[in-house]
Amino acid sequence: MESSLTTVEVDVRHFTHGDLPRIRQILLDVHADTYAEDPDEFHDRFPWFVDHWGSNPGFSCTLGYEGNEPVGFAYGAPATPDREWWREHINPAPEKSCTFSVSELMVRPRWRKTGTAKLLHHALLNSREDDLAVLLVDATHPKVQKLYESWGYRKVGEQQPFPDSPVYSVMLAELPLPT
Repeated sequence: MESSLTTVEVDVRHFTHGDLPRIRQILLDVHADTYAEDPDEFHDRFPWFVDHWGSNPGFSCTLGYEGNEPVGFAYGAPATPDREWWREHINPAPEKSCTFSVSELMVRPRWRKTGTAKLLHHALLNSREDDLAVLLVDATHPKVQKLYESWGYRKVGEQQPFPDSPVYSVMLAELPLPT
């Protein structure tokens, strides 16, 4: 689904919980550029989400760079064992229980449709030992859902985690992802 319209050299760097103070502003800047054309109150709370996810000791982040310029990122953290919220959407739920929650995947406009999103996403998950990956996709963005499906995810339900958030498609994939 995601096709390469241009060729870019993206250097993927990995970061963890301890690196958040060093990369926090980069994440905020990429987010601001990504949503510059579409600001809303929900997106204004992004710094809180960065701090929330980054406070998890298992926080993992991939940041992509072209030269010294950040082009995008993906981050998330392991789900709390026995509290995997997505299980309510599947009956019976998979026996596998170690889940990584992908919280954000963001690519700045200039680097979209270059394969950068897949590169960052797969780099985030390919080094993990988890059995499953879960993420949320705005249900009004079917092209994004199709993209994740092409990467091995399947929709298992819908959820609105906050009263002012969109309704999201709950997407689940077995790890490792297909290549």
